[in-house]
Amino acid sequence: MEKRIRVLLAKPGLDGHDRGVRVVARALRDAGAEVIYTGLHQTPQQVVDAALQEDADIVGLSILSGAHNTLVPEILELMKAEGMNDVPVLLGGTIPDDDRPGLQAMGVAAVLGPGTSMREVVKLVRELAARRQVEP
Repeated sequence: MEKRIRVLLAKPGLDGHDRGVRVVARALRDAGAEVIYTGLHQTPQQVVDAALQEDADIVGLSILSGAHNTLVPEILELMKAEGMNDVPVLLGGTIPDDDRPGLQAMGVAAVLGPGTSMREVVKLVRELAARRQVEP
C-alpha cells in the first residue's frame, strides 16, 4: 500500500488571516497529499505536538504577522528537542527578502512568498518528501 505524504499546515501566532494556507491545503490535497491543517492562533508547542501526533512528513507554516523571526526559531528548537530534525519546514507568508537567508540558515527548507504557484509548492513538497524516503 502506497504511503501518502503527510503535510501539517499551521498558522502560528496571532495572525488571523488563513485564506492562503487554505488554498495551499487544497492544492496539496488535490495532488494526493494527506493534509492536516491545525487552524489559526497555534502556539509553537501546539504546532510541534500536532506534527508529532500526526507523524508529519513535512511541516508548513504560514505567517503574515511579521513574527516569523520569533516563532520559527522556537518551533525549530522544539522540533529538534523532539528528534524531528529530519522533518522539513516550509515557511510561507509575507517574509521580507532580508530575513530569508537567516531563516534558511537556521533550518527552514524553503521560504515561499506571495505569488508562488501551487505547482511550485506541490513540486517542492514532493521533492522534500522524496529526500525523506516517502513515496509521493
